[in-house]
Amino acid sequence: MTFEEAGELDYLVVVGGLLHAGSSASNATLAFIRETAAGSATLVGICTGVFALMRADVMKGYRLCVSWFHYWDFIERFPQTDERHLVADRLFVIDRRRITCSGGRASIDVAAAILLRHVDASIVQKALRILLVDDAEKGNAPQPHPPGLRPATHPKVRRAILLMEQHIGQPLSLSELAHRLEMSVRQIERLFNSEVGSAPLSYGRQLRIRTAAWLLTSSDRTITDIASSCGFSDASHLGREFKKEYGETPNVFRAQSAQPTARVSV
Repeated sequence: MTFEEAGELDYLVVVGGLLHAGSSASNATLAFIRETAAGSATLVGICTGVFALMRADVMKGYRLCVSWFHYWDFIERFPQTDERHLVADRLFVIDRRRITCSGGRASIDVAAAILLRHVDASIVQKALRILLVDDAEKGNAPQPHPPGLRPATHPKVRRAILLMEQHIGQPLSLSELAHRLEMSVRQIERLFNSEVGSAPLSYGRQLRIRTAAWLLTSSDRTITDIASSCGFSDASHLGREFKKEYGETPNVFRAQSAQPTARVSV
């Protein structure tokens, strides 16, 4: 079906893709989103689908949910956004005719919330059980976060870590990081060693690997996708670095995490 053939919609669901690889929403897609928003339909943004809603300029005045993983990417691409409208610690947000969610498992929770508007709760519960989901989460349930590394208190180091998180898919070089912090490379190395006990690049590597580990256990994204999102050149690169850190491959780690007795800390 083409956009021209689409009739009147109740809901338009925009599913996001990779931010740093692959194509972005076309002008025709953005125009269709705007046209739909002008009617009575509810727009739903799944994960990075909210980026397309922002590009279509249909989110002014609405609160919106963005995954913590893409928060800084969002701020960088849409610096004009009122951060008071951004929610990065909840699974999804419903604001009038806009529904946005952090992606992953939260997509099921959003679907359940929409269905509950239209069908009996017992039907929704049955559908969830078919998907092996015990119950849907509420929108105000917190987003899961990857385990943190050793915390920092110095403002420069904390800002450096935020920059690492913001650019986790395209890691900054040490010289670029120092430049953005208006420090010398030696200064930032000394600060990191005193604050977190490791060099900046080592800390950044651990951050990327731990984030990859969290994504392996909390999402069904492919290893290639996770590698790209976490700043590794390909799945093989992630596999080598991951095995150095955890002593096993990403595939084995994911399989073991799915077992009832699997570890929950990475």
